[in-house]
Amino acid sequence: MELKPKVLEAINKQINRELFSAYLYMSMAADLTIKGLPGFTNWMRIQAQEEMMHADKFYNYVLERNSRVILQPIEAPQHEWKSLLDIFEASLEHEKTVTKMLENILELARNEKDYATEILLQWYITEQVEEESSVTKIIDDLKLAGDAKSPIFMLDRELGQRTLNTTEVQA
Repeated sequence: MELKPKVLEAINKQINRELFSAYLYMSMAADLTIKGLPGFTNWMRIQAQEEMMHADKFYNYVLERNSRVILQPIEAPQHEWKSLLDIFEASLEHEKTVTKMLENILELARNEKDYATEILLQWYITEQVEEESSVTKIIDDLKLAGDAKSPIFMLDRELGQRTLNTTEVQA
């Protein structure tokens, strides 16, 4: 069964935003590389890969519903931030924006009585709770560390251990 036009349009826009998210996190990773923080860079690159998988999950869903994926140009992201804290605060604000967008699509799906899309969106919204929590923890750690280099070094090493979990996205 094809997606209803309003739901399809909203999901196609969301695919674009997920791809933009990947661009944004790659841009943040590049800035972190320039700042000499390989662990933070790793964390952001994994974040970018997750966003690509989120876009792919929506992409596949649209096709499974025998509907048309319409890709749009991807906005260029910011490429430089003043500080490590600025990067993660920008990341949190971005995640909050994505959460709101997903909630809006969920509301649309409910209004259109598109229960399959509603179920899909529940997964995304649960994922967003995790995303916001993860970034908030890093922000809290950065604020606690202040300008001290030792805690930043330790956090950089910790974030360098992050690996991509592909089974979560495929569920």
